[in-house]
Amino acid sequence: MNKKTFRNRCFILALICMLVWTGFALAENLGSDSPASDMVDIETLDTKTEQVKDTSTDVVRETNADGDPVISIGEGISKIASSTGIANGDWREYLMIGIACLLLYLAIVKQFEPLLLLPIAFGMLLANLPMAGLGSHTGPSYTFYNSLEQAVAEAARLGKESSDIIPRYNELTGLVQYSIQTSNGGLLYYLYLGVNKGIYPPLIFMGVGAMTDFAPLIADPKSLLLGAAAQLGIFITFIIAKASGAFTAAEAGAIGIIGGADGPTAIFVTTKLAPNLLGPIAVAAYSYMALVPVIQPPIMKALTTDAERRIRMPQLRPVSKTELVIFPVLVTIIVSLLLPDAATLIGCLMFGNLLRVSGVTERLNKTVQNELCNIVTIFLGITVGATTKGSEFLSVQTVLIILMGVFAFGCGTAGGVLMGKIMCKLTHGKVNPLIGSAGVSAVPMAARVSNKVGQQYDPGNFLLMNAMGPNVAGVIGSAVAAGVMIALFG
Repeated sequence: MNKKTFRNRCFILALICMLVWTGFALAENLGSDSPASDMVDIETLDTKTEQVKDTSTDVVRETNADGDPVISIGEGISKIASSTGIANGDWREYLMIGIACLLLYLAIVKQFEPLLLLPIAFGMLLANLPMAGLGSHTGPSYTFYNSLEQAVAEAARLGKESSDIIPRYNELTGLVQYSIQTSNGGLLYYLYLGVNKGIYPPLIFMGVGAMTDFAPLIADPKSLLLGAAAQLGIFITFIIAKASGAFTAAEAGAIGIIGGADGPTAIFVTTKLAPNLLGPIAVAAYSYMALVPVIQPPIMKALTTDAERRIRMPQLRPVSKTELVIFPVLVTIIVSLLLPDAATLIGCLMFGNLLRVSGVTERLNKTVQNELCNIVTIFLGITVGATTKGSEFLSVQTVLIILMGVFAFGCGTAGGVLMGKIMCKLTHGKVNPLIGSAGVSAVPMAARVSNKVGQQYDPGNFLLMNAMGPNVAGVIGSAVAAGVMIALFG
């Protein structure tokens, strides 16, 4: 079996899984709209309330018992069997486990962006293990009391201080009551705070800045136009998502950012605008980043001629150290003054780059590039994956987000290539339009794809360095687009 046949079969398998998933999601969504479903929800809520009461009674009975409870062998086996994840799981969780395994396969075997896709896939696996309680939202639990006196007495019994008593909203009763924390949240809950509070994405940007060479962009400033044109997919998708009526303006803005092909930016914007959509948006953004070599080439070939793909571009001029040092400082000042909401991402990106080019902070540069970036990537990936709980993730809304994400990515690629064609005409054939596809923010994969497609038609044509200019411009462009969305709808 050749590689092409194998790849096609994998794609067909993934497509079948997606169709099955869509069918289940549609059935679930339609079922939840009926009056009968509302009645079931009310009955389920009443049942859960009774379970809480029954559990409390059992605890009192067992606590007051003089000896250990007598359990027969049959009862013991039945109790163990009923407490397993197999007995308590549902089809959504099992389907998500299957999707997680597919993503693990793509990350390990096909090596599609494994540094990000593998942690996300494993986080997805952990979140959907029935009864494991490893999701990002499995937080600490509290016991509520109607009066302060009751809470003080219980705190004394538990050996806690009065300062541990906190007024807190009780979702079950709809009242603010006095609470005492009875258990801590899970590991992923606390790691997820870095995503929820918008900490991890800027730190990732700092690492990206330390690993990015802006010399190609400085040497050829007009490539900034290609990076800007590749953000076209963000705004087209925003308009379509908002016009669909299925999303608010803020949610549409978060969905559109997928078109920038920048996972940290998509996560950062989503936590600001639509935290309820973080799971599907993050998975879509990183999945399409990993699929750059699959999605982009057909679009590039469809929009360019054979002669355009064979254009050879001149070697870029050398860039001085002074230019390299001034660039990150200047970009930070200009972008932050014009668009303060983009200052966090741009500031961290340019700070990381300044560590790289200054020549006086080599230790910090290596730390940001390696240890810090690797640690944050692990935390970010596994906690984002843990947000994809099957009961919440599998919905028609998620399907729409994934479809709009690939549309946004395709429009971004097309926008960069079309701008490349315009520049090719204006420069009388000195710009190869293929480098426009690198205007999306997937560094350096998009630049490598531009180079690879060009060499398919002219093996001696090396476009990598020319494509790196639009590629790093795309990083700046996606951060600016993120700032625009946050400024408008944040």
